[in-house]
Amino acid sequence: MCVYPDWCKGCGLCVAFCPGKVLQLNALGKAEVVQPEECINCGFCELHCPDFAIAVRPKVSENGMHIRASCEPGETGGAGKTSGSDVTPQKAVVEG
Repeated sequence: MCVYPDWCKGCGLCVAFCPGKVLQLNALGKAEVVQPEECINCGFCELHCPDFAIAVRPKVSENGMHIRASCEPGETGGAGKTSGSDVTPQKAVVEG
Protein backbone atom coordinates (compact mmCIF):
# COMPACT_ATOMS: atom_id res chain seq x y z
CA MET A 1 0.00 0.00 0.00
CA CYS A 2 1.23 3.44 -0.84
CA VAL A 3 -0.17 6.77 0.41
CA TYR A 4 0.60 9.90 -1.59
CA PRO A 5 0.57 12.62 1.11
CA ASP A 6 0.61 15.49 -1.39
CA TRP A 7 -2.72 14.25 -2.78
CA CYS A 8 -4.34 13.44 0.58
CA LYS A 9 -6.81 16.06 1.85
CA GLY A 10 -7.32 14.30 5.20
CA CYS A 11 -10.99 13.36 4.83
CA GLY A 12 -10.43 10.17 6.87
CA LEU A 13 -12.55 7.85 4.70
CA CYS A 14 -9.63 5.47 4.27
CA VAL A 15 -9.15 5.32 8.03
CA ALA A 16 -12.86 4.72 8.64
CA PHE A 17 -13.19 1.90 6.10
CA CYS A 18 -9.97 0.02 6.86
CA PRO A 19 -10.90 -3.25 8.61
CA GLY A 20 -7.33 -3.77 9.85
CA LYS A 21 -6.85 -0.29 11.34
CA VAL A 22 -3.78 0.03 9.12
CA LEU A 23 -4.16 3.76 8.53
CA GLN A 24 -4.49 6.83 10.73
CA LEU A 25 -4.37 10.57 10.21
CA ASN A 26 -1.05 12.07 11.30
CA ALA A 27 -0.40 15.43 12.98
CA LEU A 28 -0.63 17.15 9.58
CA GLY A 29 -4.05 15.59 8.97
CA LYS A 30 -2.74 13.26 6.26
CA ALA A 31 -3.32 9.51 6.05
CA GLU A 32 -0.34 7.36 6.90
CA VAL A 33 0.31 3.65 7.22
CA VAL A 34 0.84 2.72 10.88
CA GLN A 35 0.30 -1.07 10.89
CA PRO A 36 1.28 -2.44 7.45
CA GLU A 37 1.35 -6.03 8.76
CA GLU A 38 -2.42 -5.80 9.44
CA CYS A 39 -3.28 -4.97 5.81
CA ILE A 40 -5.41 -7.72 4.21
CA ASN A 41 -5.15 -6.08 0.79
CA CYS A 42 -8.93 -5.57 0.54
CA GLY A 43 -8.62 -2.25 -1.29
CA PHE A 44 -11.35 -0.47 0.72
CA CYS A 45 -9.02 2.48 1.38
CA GLU A 46 -8.16 2.88 -2.29
CA LEU A 47 -11.80 2.49 -3.33
CA HIS A 48 -13.11 5.14 -0.92
CA CYS A 49 -10.36 7.74 -1.37
CA PRO A 50 -11.91 10.62 -3.35
CA ASP A 51 -8.46 12.09 -4.03
CA PHE A 52 -6.81 8.93 -5.46
CA ALA A 53 -4.14 9.32 -2.77
CA ILE A 54 -3.85 5.58 -2.02
CA ALA A 55 -2.63 2.73 -4.19
CA VAL A 56 -2.97 -0.88 -3.05
CA ARG A 57 -0.47 -3.17 -4.69
CA PRO A 58 -1.20 -6.89 -5.05
CA LYS A 59 0.56 -9.17 -2.62
CA VAL A 60 2.23 -12.29 -3.98
CA SER A 61 1.69 -15.66 -2.30
CA GLU A 62 4.33 -18.35 -1.85
CA ASN A 63 3.26 -20.02 -5.11
CA GLY A 64 3.58 -16.76 -7.07
CA MET A 65 -0.15 -16.00 -7.29
CA HIS A 66 -1.38 -12.44 -6.72
CA ILE A 67 -3.58 -12.00 -3.66
CA ARG A 68 -6.15 -9.23 -3.91
CA ALA A 69 -7.69 -9.77 -0.47
CA SER A 70 -7.18 -12.22 2.32
CA CYS A 71 -9.19 -13.15 5.38
CA GLU A 72 -8.37 -15.35 8.30
CA PRO A 73 -10.42 -18.53 8.63
CA GLY A 74 -13.78 -17.67 10.18
CA GLU A 75 -13.71 -14.01 9.14
CA THR A 76 -16.29 -12.63 6.79
CA GLY A 77 -15.53 -9.98 4.25
CA GLY A 78 -17.93 -7.40 2.89
CA ALA A 79 -18.11 -3.75 1.98
CA GLY A 80 -17.74 -1.73 5.14
CA LYS A 81 -18.22 -4.72 7.46
CA THR A 82 -15.75 -7.40 8.46
CA SER A 83 -15.25 -9.40 11.58
CA GLY A 84 -14.39 -7.05 14.43
CA SER A 85 -15.39 -3.89 12.54
CA ASP A 86 -18.46 -1.74 13.09
CA VAL A 87 -17.74 0.71 10.28
CA THR A 88 -20.67 1.54 8.05
CA PRO A 89 -20.91 4.19 5.32
CA GLN A 90 -23.25 6.20 7.55
CA LYS A 91 -20.80 6.13 10.48
CA ALA A 92 -17.92 7.13 8.23
CA VAL A 93 -19.83 10.19 7.07
CA VAL A 94 -21.24 11.14 10.47
CA GLU A 95 -18.26 10.30 12.66
CA GLY A 96 -15.44 10.56 10.12
